[in-house]
Amino acid sequence: MRILIQNALIYNGDTRSFFEGALLLGLTENSLMPDGRIIEVLPQSRHSFAHLPTSDMRIDAGGCHIIPGFVDVHTHGRVCEDFNFSDEAGMRHAAHSYALAGTTSLFPTLASAPLPELCRAAALIRSLKGEGGGACFLGVHLEGRYLNPKRRGAHNPEYLAPLRPDELDGFVDSSGLPVHITAALELDNAGFADRAVALGATLGLGHTDATYAEAIGAWDKYRVSFTHLYNAMPQIHHREGGAAAAALMSGGYCELICDGMHVAPHMVDLTLRNVGIDRLVLVSDSMAAAGAPDGEYTIAGTPAVVRDGIARTPEGAFAGSTLDLRSAVENLARFGNIPIASAVLAATENPAAEVGLEGEVGRIAPGARADLLLCCVDETEKKIDIVDNEDILTMKSENALLHSKSDNNIANNMYNYFTVNEVYFSESSMLFDANKNTYYQNIGNCTYYICN
Repeated sequence: MRILIQNALIYNGDTRSFFEGALLLGLTENSLMPDGRIIEVLPQSRHSFAHLPTSDMRIDAGGCHIIPGFVDVHTHGRVCEDFNFSDEAGMRHAAHSYALAGTTSLFPTLASAPLPELCRAAALIRSLKGEGGGACFLGVHLEGRYLNPKRRGAHNPEYLAPLRPDELDGFVDSSGLPVHITAALELDNAGFADRAVALGATLGLGHTDATYAEAIGAWDKYRVSFTHLYNAMPQIHHREGGAAAAALMSGGYCELICDGMHVAPHMVDLTLRNVGIDRLVLVSDSMAAAGAPDGEYTIAGTPAVVRDGIARTPEGAFAGSTLDLRSAVENLARFGNIPIASAVLAATENPAAEVGLEGEVGRIAPGARADLLLCCVDETEKKIDIVDNEDILTMKSENALLHSKSDNNIANNMYNYFTVNEVYFSESSMLFDANKNTYYQNIGNCTYYICN
């Protein structure tokens, strides 16, 4: 099935700007799952559609912006779900909530726990890869167990373990690829990093007490990224810069929790000026309280209390965040005084590249997954408003269901993150309009025209 979205302002990650254009999306279905991909990106005049390619379905975006869906490679959960402990239904619940918040793909992140528990959770996440109905689980991020006790943060010290390369085989067997592993590599004296890379994992240096020499050495040898920069690592000192200085001076991707608390706004600005937008990766590092009420939670085996959206351990340390990536993008634009169109890169293309998935997600280009956000971007106010994110159109098999509170505006009723893997039509439910020589399908308040 070919779907044409026209009359849109489409994001270009190379120029960090928007252009008037159209997108041709394709849906193919194999024996396992549907595969929605971008076929073509088409510049156009907003009012000249005659030259556009033929399609089975046309959607008028109403002049709204289209950006890649956000990619969160470091997130422990949300809406009272924790990827370490959630069952299948809970993970699906979380996936749906991520999508509503604008995150269309993620690496569910596992905190420190006994190895069998980590393998069980990783296997469950793997079993849900590619499912529809919410954000896509792309892989697994293991942030736990192999950390420096001096920089453990909220991780329960009872669950920390030496960096044993033999444990990696069993974990990767459970998780599959891709997999990203955060570890305190200064403690690696048995070939842990070598084995991880040999198995196909990407590596992040985090929860680390590494010196500058150790950290820059890890970058030189393994091309590590730097997990939640400045947090759970030594502060920069004029006699020893540590991992933070190595992050700024290397060519590695630098994760930032851009909530204004984990890293002060002026430090976000300083980091942006030093490394540039091309190496910044926005992460939520969210925990179960994201999108949920304040209260008592746990993360990494440690109790946490959330008040006013801030999660802390009983000792007062941060215990993850309640952030989402849309807010992180807006904050980065404000803190660094840069356009939203530049900040988007740090939540889309850059995180995909950090975990080895550049070109697969986070980019609007032929061949990439058709995971897209329909939104209104306000550069003056540094805001992204996802179009009616309560209006979720789900069409599967021969059933169509629309939960809507909107008017007849097609753009306002469109599946707000355009996960084309979710869009199916049943010919038996289509009607034919002889006056327009067009098939159409009316669902609730919204009519989608399907070209004959």
